[in-house]
Amino acid sequence: LNACTRGMIKGWSRTSIARYSSTTHQHLKHTGRGASVFEKYFMLHAESSSNEIHSGGEPSNQSFFITTPIYYVNGLPHLGHAYTSVLCDIIARFHRKDGRKVYFLTGTDEHGQKVEQSALKNDTSPILFADQVSGQFRALAARLDCSHDDFIRTTEHRHKLAVEDLWRRLEANGQIYLGAYEGWYSVRDEAFYSEGELVEGKAPTGAEVEWVKEESYFFRLSEWKDKLLAFYEAHPDFIAPRGRRNEVVSFVTQEGGLQDLSISRTTFSWGIPVPSSPKHVIYVWLDALTNYLSALEYPNTSSERYQQFWPASLHVVGKDILRFHAIFWPAFLMAAGLEPPKVSSVLALHLLS
Repeated sequence: LNACTRGMIKGWSRTSIARYSSTTHQHLKHTGRGASVFEKYFMLHAESSSNEIHSGGEPSNQSFFITTPIYYVNGLPHLGHAYTSVLCDIIARFHRKDGRKVYFLTGTDEHGQKVEQSALKNDTSPILFADQVSGQFRALAARLDCSHDDFIRTTEHRHKLAVEDLWRRLEANGQIYLGAYEGWYSVRDEAFYSEGELVEGKAPTGAEVEWVKEESYFFRLSEWKDKLLAFYEAHPDFIAPRGRRNEVVSFVTQEGGLQDLSISRTTFSWGIPVPSSPKHVIYVWLDALTNYLSALEYPNTSSERYQQFWPASLHVVGKDILRFHAIFWPAFLMAAGLEPPKVSSVLALHLLS
């Protein structure tokens, strides 16, 4: 994580934080290399601290809600999970040191066909498999000395209540309809792909795909093209770095880019049932993304935690799940009548593989 460690952050004064910005600028100028995504982010906020100090201002009392990706329990933790956890921890400690009230969230995504299949391969039930692997992620966070305020699991009752409420909001707003899905699906990515997105018969990520045909509820994603583009225009820092933002905008604007999204499955049972039709389980990404709300006591939007920390300040994600966070997530929220994150909210990283 470059020259910055959590140990330094713990002891830094606000003057030292501001000094980091100047030192890093000088180092980059001397070496001639470009700043990493992390350095750019850190210098941006260090610069604001410097301005406050020089102007005699007081530390900010703003709230700051930061999240790691919600880690999928189909496999054990690896270096990429450690990287994003430590990076989020550094940013959380920095903002606490700068006087902000911080809520730092991490956790595990435990539903979906991939988890069900992994449990079968290990001759156990999905919940016991999820318990075991989620425990490994919790242990990793403790071993890394992460300062997270909450560790959420999508199998928790509080999360189920939040997902059900979000579904009902979307349904009440006319954003969901019953149809039939027929097309390519990647179990590994838990994602649907069009014929044009396949590369040599595989998903863009290299994952195997299978042809799926089943009854499904759909979210009217195609209706949100213009609203999403207007949102990106109004909030140019919503996605970072700039190249990833351009990638998202290009996808949304291309012909056939936004299709209505299948948001339920009937060919497996490991998930949260659709409230009005229990034979369907809710699409794992609609389920998983809602963790950012359920950790803040949603659907109680009057709670102190929700009022203080929503909308989120920063979702740190890997580039492979950028589409879910930068397209599906704001569309779901706006369609449900909830405020989406706005400024510097999605930081997409090219993680180690």
